[in-house]
Amino acid sequence: MSYEDFIKGRGAQKNSSNKFDAHSHETRDDFLNYCNAEGEEAVNFKTTTIETFPKSIVNKVTSPDVGMDFSLNPYQGCEHGCIYCYARNSHEFWGYSAGLDFEQKILVKRNSVELLEKKLKSKSWQARPIVLSGNTDCYQPIEKELKITRSLLQTFLKYRHPVGMITKNSLILRDLDILRELAQDRLVHVNISITTLQEHTRRVLEPRTASIKKRLETVEKLAAANVPVSVMMAPIIPSINNHEIMPLVREVANRGARGVGYTIVRLNGSIGEIFTDWIRKSMPDRADKVLNQIANIHGGSLNDSRFGTRMKGEGQFAEQVKQQFKIARKMYLQDRKKPSLNCKLHEEYKDGQTKLF
Repeated sequence: MSYEDFIKGRGAQKNSSNKFDAHSHETRDDFLNYCNAEGEEAVNFKTTTIETFPKSIVNKVTSPDVGMDFSLNPYQGCEHGCIYCYARNSHEFWGYSAGLDFEQKILVKRNSVELLEKKLKSKSWQARPIVLSGNTDCYQPIEKELKITRSLLQTFLKYRHPVGMITKNSLILRDLDILRELAQDRLVHVNISITTLQEHTRRVLEPRTASIKKRLETVEKLAAANVPVSVMMAPIIPSINNHEIMPLVREVANRGARGVGYTIVRLNGSIGEIFTDWIRKSMPDRADKVLNQIANIHGGSLNDSRFGTRMKGEGQFAEQVKQQFKIARKMYLQDRKKPSLNCKLHEEYKDGQTKLF
């Protein structure tokens, strides 16, 4: 395959430069021509996993816009390949690119369970909801083999500690047995990310995620098992999926979702370059329109780091999206509530078993 062709099965179509590196490199035309003449691939598109052993696993979230206090990510990088993913920039801290490297080089935190257990047993720790996948998806493809997320859920259950989850992958249903037990004590809430109802849009935006059909079925099965589940329509991208707000909320409400949230796309850091390259290759007919609309939402820039506006945007488009969600919630979700997570049980189970006195 020529490097200039669209790379199918991947979101990013290039590796952007790492801002922390002193040097950068580019793939020259003469090298590409040589590879083509020799019948060789210029770039290796295979996914590799890299084992890491961090010193801590529970992260304090300081952003007022995210809606969580603590997060836990057993994986860094994400094979799902969502082109808009805000987590891409975090890969640069590990010495990799936010582009193809983010999708192809997956860092596995092998000691995740050990670190979580140490945290939950700490005398100074007071139970607060910890969200799995605050950065990258805890149910990406490698989880099927490694089962780190399943072991983490077993740990939360053992210590009766509240946990939130965000995922695009129907693999979460594998762990329905644990989720049911957690839900009985109000210790879990799940958010399924569904950006579109159109499968062709999903394939180009999120090439290695579960199909829309499977995600809708996942919402339905979680709800049927009395596991509180909501849906995140994130992000809203102008001229790509903003017209789907009402039908999507109606559909997930019919499947049993208790709530729906959203964010508006922002292309911070290296993502602006990666997204621009991608949309010019995948949607050349509307690339300029989409990029200009995104910039208009964020004060004239693709990036927006301002607390309070960066996740929802501003201006006429942002206000229209806000009002559509307000109407949709009133029409389809008015009487539904998600239970608050229970932080009171954990103290009794700090040593992994209930206390008698």
